[in-house]
Amino acid sequence: MNRRLFVLTLGGIVLSPLVLSRVLGSSGEQARRGPMIVRSEEEWRRLLTPEQYDVLRKEGTERPWTSPLNKEKRAGIYACAGCDQPLFTSAMKFDSGTGWPSFYDVIDGAIATKRDFKRILPRTEYHCARCGGHQGHVFDDGPPPTGLRYCNNGVALDFTRDEV
Repeated sequence: MNRRLFVLTLGGIVLSPLVLSRVLGSSGEQARRGPMIVRSEEEWRRLLTPEQYDVLRKEGTERPWTSPLNKEKRAGIYACAGCDQPLFTSAMKFDSGTGWPSFYDVIDGAIATKRDFKRILPRTEYHCARCGGHQGHVFDDGPPPTGLRYCNNGVALDFTRDEV
């Protein structure tokens, strides 16, 4: 078994065939996005703030209305705070009124999903496909054209403003 596949299986992350092919490197996408990032829990604790560690590595949730990214309106890229992989563009962002940064779409190949039963009813949880960092949950109450709402923890994201 491929080590990357083992890590993804061990982490409980379920990838679509397209994302899996990109993660395992059967397309040119792997080289552009970079290799999978695997670190020890000790390394993650050293690299992340306590809040980031709780969300990205322990699948925690930040309190609503606490992220400055919730009100961010400038053009730019939202990337995983754990590995800098671009996840969303500002064009994908919308105001959901939920208190967390929300997006109606994701950059191709950037995330992996799994079922979450922590609140009894199943939800779809999504993680960064590169480092496995927990980002949030996806719901089917978003705007057109996808009808999806990627409800993201702001602490799990870094925003880079477009050059003017």
